Amino acid sequence: MLRFTATAEDLLRSRFALSPAFELCGLLRRLGGRDAVLPAGWGVRLAPGFTRLRGETSLDAVLALQSSRAGVNFVAPPPRGLTQNWADDLAAIRATPLAVARAEIDAVLREQPVRDPRIRELLESDQVVDAVADALDRAWHELLAPDWPQLRAVCERDIVHRVGVIGERGWKEAIEGLEGALVWQGQHLSVPVRAAHGDVSLAGEGLLLVPSVLVWPAVAVFHEEPWPKALIYRARGTSVLWERAAPDPDALTALAGLLGASRARLLVELGVPASTSQLAHSLAMAPGAVGDHLAVLRTTGLLVRARSGRSVLYRRTALGDALVAGAAPAGPSVASGRGDPVAPVRR
Repeated sequence: MLRFTATAEDLLRSRFALSPAFELCGLLRRLGGRDAVLPAGWGVRLAPGFTRLRGETSLDAVLALQSSRAGVNFVAPPPRGLTQNWADDLAAIRATPLAVARAEIDAVLREQPVRDPRIRELLESDQVVDAVADALDRAWHELLAPDWPQLRAVCERDIVHRVGVIGERGWKEAIEGLEGALVWQGQHLSVPVRAAHGDVSLAGEGLLLVPSVLVWPAVAVFHEEPWPKALIYRARGTSVLWERAAPDPDALTALAGLLGASRARLLVELGVPASTSQLAHSLAMAPGAVGDHLAVLRTTGLLVRARSGRSVLYRRTALGDALVAGAAPAGPSVASGRGDPVAPVRR
């Protein structure tokens, strides 16, 4: 059991953040068979590029640094805030002191020795940080960057929800609502992890709360020096993202007869929250036209919007959900929320 000790000052400094690098590492773990598999559509689409990158880059060295229970922290350093992007993460990875990287690599290799002499030679070299950063950069641009707007939208919507819980019911309920096994009692936040024990003071710096689509099984933590303390948890709406299917043509036709074709497409698309620019990109529509249609759908009570950082996200209301569901043919219901509960691990 790991316990974070927090003071009132820590609560004042605690904040939400986004981590493209952590999502990338989660994707690589799944593609490499370390964690749960990806949904079939994602796996089939990404597997060829993943296989090619393993032959063209040092990606196998990155995979070797992900043990069955944990992994090195420097490949996905804790983010700074809601505006974090891949360029920020890559710069932080490249800035990792060799001594820090070496200590983390050695800890993983003691638990999980590498037999391939080429990989072992690279992991023991002074160029390991740059080689790992180069491989991650290729993987980001070729595997995850096209899907990052969708994943980011899910995480931003989660943050909007959590901030609302904090305002209505306080930090305790907001934190414990991240994952059922978390317990906040007094000044202590208990996080059940298999490979870490003891008390960790937040030292007046607060706790980073990072929603994730690809964390597995439930939560991960940064608790060791020199990294900021962070808790990564599964974002609400992850299951909806994984299980989304192409919109049924008959459902779209029925909605189009009521709303118009463009507004029907937007309403169906907003089963997952998104910004105007994200919708314009995914539906190949002009941003101005998207904005006009969103305003109409919002006025009629089918959508709401909320700000998260620099983004304004739109999502369907209960009325919008009911309208889309009523237009679709009967079939199995789509799961919502964080997905099936599973036991937590640490990074």
